Amino acid sequence: MNSSPSDPEHPDRQQRIGRRYEDQAARFLEQHGFDILERNWRAGRKEVDIIARRASLLVFVEVKADLTGAFGHPAERVDRSKIRHLTEAAQRYLLEKQISGCDCRFDVITFADGKLEHYPDAFPAASD
Repeated sequence: MNSSPSDPEHPDRQQRIGRRYEDQAARFLEQHGFDILERNWRAGRKEVDIIARRASLLVFVEVKADLTGAFGHPAERVDRSKIRHLTEAAQRYLLEKQISGCDCRFDVITFADGKLEHYPDAFPAASD
């Protein structure tokens, strides 16, 4: 059975929804004084949804949304593996862009029941 673009499980629809939430997250960060440097920045198979800067603070942001609540709160899906991937991608970004002398943190922005929740400094960099 093939899915159509109107099917809730169709990848195109999921990408459009994901993009909409990332747009909202980026606007939220801009409203809080951040400049958006990158969107969907990739380091191989690893991706950072948003990279933003405010003064000397560089923030790597993971955006998660859940429309149904069937999989628990979206923040629960930022597990050890995801943290490791984000950390590795952030390290690669800093190296490639030759960035030093700034503070870095990892934020998570979630959308549950349509409500934006921001978790600044959500986790420390993975160290394994």
